[in-house]
Amino acid sequence: MKISQSLRAVPLSTAQLTPHGFPYDRRFMLFKVSQDDPLAPLHTRLTKMTVTYFPEMGLFLQIIDHEQASADVNGHNSTSGSDNGTVTVTYSPPNGQEKEIVIPLRPPTESLEEVYVILHNSPTKAFDMGSNVNEWFSARFGFETMLVYLGPHLRPVLGNLAPRNAEKDVRVQPPPGATASNSKSWLGSIASYLPSLRGMGMTKGDGLTFADCAPYLVITEESVQEVSSRLPEGMEMDITKFRANIVLTGTSGAYEEDFWGAIRINGEGNTSKEILLTQNCMRCQSLNIDYKTGRYGTGDEGQILKKLMKDRRVDEGKKWSPVFGRYGFLGSDEGVIKVGDEVMISKRNSERTKFYWPGL
Repeated sequence: MKISQSLRAVPLSTAQLTPHGFPYDRRFMLFKVSQDDPLAPLHTRLTKMTVTYFPEMGLFLQIIDHEQASADVNGHNSTSGSDNGTVTVTYSPPNGQEKEIVIPLRPPTESLEEVYVILHNSPTKAFDMGSNVNEWFSARFGFETMLVYLGPHLRPVLGNLAPRNAEKDVRVQPPPGATASNSKSWLGSIASYLPSLRGMGMTKGDGLTFADCAPYLVITEESVQEVSSRLPEGMEMDITKFRANIVLTGTSGAYEEDFWGAIRINGEGNTSKEILLTQNCMRCQSLNIDYKTGRYGTGDEGQILKKLMKDRRVDEGKKWSPVFGRYGFLGSDEGVIKVGDEVMISKRNSERTKFYWPGL
C-alpha cells in the first residue's frame, strides 16, 4: 500500500508531517459577520463559513507560491514575522470574470486585531486580516465577511478524538458558553479555558488548526472507487469533495480503513512515521455540492450523501451519518512523507470506534 496523493485544494508530492497537520494547511478561515446588532460584541456576530452552508465557497481556488516575496495585508513588503510565500485565491464564477487576491502565507500580525472565534464548539484566538482582504471576500459573497489567520494559536481537541482520550473514551467538553455564540459569558469562558487545556489531560501536541476534528484525514482510492460504482456509468466521484489530506492506494478492498487504528509510513533512509487513527469521519451535505457552479448538485451529483446513507452509517456514536475516512494524529516524530512512500497498517481494531464530539 502506498501514499497516492496528499491534497486539499493544493496537490502535494511531498509534505512535512507535524503534530498540527501539514504546514499552511487550514490556517485561515472565513466568517460571516452579522449586522443584526452592530453594537453587540464581535465574537457574538461571527458565523463560521463552511462549504456545507455556503456552497459558493466551492468557487474559490488556491495556489501556494513559496517564491514570492512576502507582503503584509496592505500590499507592502514585510520583513517582520512573515514567510517568503503567498497564497493566491482565485474566485471563478461559472458565468463571470475571475478575480484574484494574493495573501501572505504567514502574515505579520503586529498590526492585526486579535479576535475570538469558534469552530465546532472548539474556541481559539485568531487575527482579523483587515479591511482590504475582508472587503475583497465580501464583494464576492455579497455580504460582510472576515478572513482570520490562526497564527500561533490552536483549538482544543474535544470529544474522544485525541489519541489518549480515544483509548479510554474520555470525552472532553467545550468551555461553558462556547455552544451559545450569543452568550455574554462566552468571552470570559474562553479566556479562562484556553490556559487550562493541559490540566484537562491535553498537551500542546493535541491542538488543532481550523481542521474540523483532527490534523489528518486519511482515505483510500479503493473506497472512492466504490462510491463511483454507485453513480451512473461514465460518472466518477470527485475525490476532492472528501477533503482528505492523505490518500492511500493498494488496499485489499473498499472501507478496509474502517478498522485501522494506526498506519506507518516508510520513507527514505529506513525512516518511518506513524499516524494514529482515532475515529471515523462523518459525512454531510458537502458531498453533494457542484464545485463548478457553487450550488448543490442536481441529479446523481446531488445525491451522494443519500447513496452513502444506505449502508455506510456504521458508527454507533453518530448513527445517522455515513462514514468515509479516518481522523488521524501524528504518533511519531515529525518528518517528510511523499507520494509513493510505502504504508503498512501498524494497528488494527477488533471493532469499530465510536465517534463523539460535542455538538456534532
